[in-house]
Amino acid sequence: QVQLVESGGGLVQAGGSLRLSCAASGSILNFNAMHWYRQAQGKQRELVATITSTGSTNYADSANGRFAISRDIAKNTVYLQMNSLRPEDTAVYYCNAIMRSGWNVLDYWGQGTQVTVSS
Repeated sequence: QVQLVESGGGLVQAGGSLRLSCAASGSILNFNAMHWYRQAQGKQRELVATITSTGSTNYADSANGRFAISRDIAKNTVYLQMNSLRPEDTAVYYCNAIMRSGWNVLDYWGQGTQVTVSS
């Protein structure tokens, strides 16, 4: 069973930075893609950033230019570096991994880590 464990959340002032980590229980190269999502209170979960098995990255408009997704294959870990944080970035951030096997799509989630940005 795949496990994803997020860490690195916390309270930061606007303009500050945080780095979130998502540690997988197995090789992250087993996944077709890994994502960071976030969900603010009372809002729908939204996709923030993606990194594929080939290392390609993609970002939501709200994250572009401020956030960076990366990975350390040896450590089975994906990161989300968040800079120039804003109060509207406050949310629970979730790591997600997708594994496609034939017609099956396996979807794994971490437990989430809270990010709070004060103004």
